[in-house]
Amino acid sequence: MTYNRKAPGLTGLLDAVLTWVALIGGGLTLAFMTLFSVWNVLIMRKALNSPIVGAEDLLILSLVVVVALAIPLGARSGAHIEIEVLESAMSPGFARWSMVFVKLLGLALLVIMAQQLWHAGDSAVRFGETTQQLLISYQPFYYALAISVALYAVVLVLDIIRLARGGAITTLTIRGDLQ
Repeated sequence: MTYNRKAPGLTGLLDAVLTWVALIGGGLTLAFMTLFSVWNVLIMRKALNSPIVGAEDLLILSLVVVVALAIPLGARSGAHIEIEVLESAMSPGFARWSMVFVKLLGLALLVIMAQQLWHAGDSAVRFGETTQQLLISYQPFYYALAISVALYAVVLVLDIIRLARGGAITTLTIRGDLQ
C-alpha cells in the first residue's frame, strides 16, 4: 500500500503515518483474525470438539481495532460517503464555502463523538463494561476509537484550512484503487 504523490507539510506526514499504521497494524490484526478463526473452527471445534473459550471476544475486539485503524485512513483517502448532488449547479466559490460549512459541521460532530468515546473509556472500568467470556475491559478500545475519531477531526481541520485558503482538497491515493 503506497501513495502516489506526497502532500505538503503536515498532511504529507499524516498520510505517511496513517498509511503505515493501517498497513502494519491493520494487516497484522486481519492476519490474526483469519488464522485464529481458522484454528478455532477447523482444528479446535471440528477436529477436537473443544472450541477456544473467549474466541468470539477476541474476534470482536480485533474488529474494533481494524475499524479504529480504518477511520482516519478512510477520511484521507476519500473512502467515506459524500453526496454531491447539488455541487455541479453551484458556483465554484459557493461550492467551496458550502464545503467548508459542511466540514465545520462534521468537525463539531466528530469532536463531540471523540469526547464521548473518551468519556465512555473513562467510565468503562467503573461500570464493569467487559467482554462476555474473558472479561476484557472495553476501556482501551473506547480510547482507540476516540483517538481514531479525533484523527478524522484533524483531517477535517486540514481540509478546512486548505479550502479557506482557496486550495482544493487532495485525497490520499493508494495504488491499486479502482478509479
